Amino acid sequence: MSNELHAVTGAFGFSGRCITSRLLEKGKTVIALTNSTANPFGNRVKSFPFLFNDPKALASSLEGVDVLYNTYWVRFNCKEMTFEKATRNSIALFNAAKQAGVRRIVHISITNPEINSELEYFNTKAKVEWALKECGVSYSILRPAVLFGEGGILINNIAWTLRRFPIVPVFGDGNYRLQPIYVWDLADLMVKHGEKVENQIINAIGPETFTYRQLLEAVGKAIGCTRPTISIPPGLGYLSSKALGFLMNDIFATREEIRGLMAERLYVDAQPIGTTALTAWMKEHSKTLGLHYASELGRRRKRIG
Repeated sequence: MSNELHAVTGAFGFSGRCITSRLLEKGKTVIALTNSTANPFGNRVKSFPFLFNDPKALASSLEGVDVLYNTYWVRFNCKEMTFEKATRNSIALFNAAKQAGVRRIVHISITNPEINSELEYFNTKAKVEWALKECGVSYSILRPAVLFGEGGILINNIAWTLRRFPIVPVFGDGNYRLQPIYVWDLADLMVKHGEKVENQIINAIGPETFTYRQLLEAVGKAIGCTRPTISIPPGLGYLSSKALGFLMNDIFATREEIRGLMAERLYVDAQPIGTTALTAWMKEHSKTLGLHYASELGRRRKRIG
């Protein structure tokens, strides 16, 4: 039915904005759960704050919702938010959805989550998946590796680096793989899974697989800034990333992100779901990709709470 109510966490952010747009195109009524004050949809989308510490209020904000699309997470631990706290908040969200009578939850996770992983990002993602499976609400769990698209950070900042430095360091041998998916392809998949009934877990990967070294070469070729690469120890790579982050008042890459990348946590042996090739997208956006640095912390500063 066109008047079904749908809720999107982080509806004004990178992936959430795309999901919200697709739902509005389908004639759905959408509400946002967010800490952001910048609403690109105006009066078409009513927003509610994340009230994780008030279960009744959180459930109340989800009253009448048919499907909840969950993009909520954090990229790294920081003073304002940690993986542990994000896990507790996610569980509170699922419990509130059940209390409110939400029919289905479509949740964005990550490739290769593992409870026993020494990498906190991946073990907390696994804990959140387990909590969703146990909460008693119908679900789909989508596991992307890396997202790309307008407003994305990783590919843009690789291009930004290639435009400004004559040599690009590679962590180790650079032969570990990753499988980027276009953010709009993921949004289409999220909306499609909102219409389903059965519980599902899907590896949401794009049509191209790159080694990290190949990815750097592909980005450089797309923007006309091919650079020689040099292999450096991961520890030194982290220090150089930290120095760049200090220069940009941001966090460019964490030690755990580098370890996860090198351990091929962003690669799965599965059929691709996305149809948009990163190489084709970069060619289309070659004139603007990487012209400006995309700051993770800068985006956080624009949010409240």
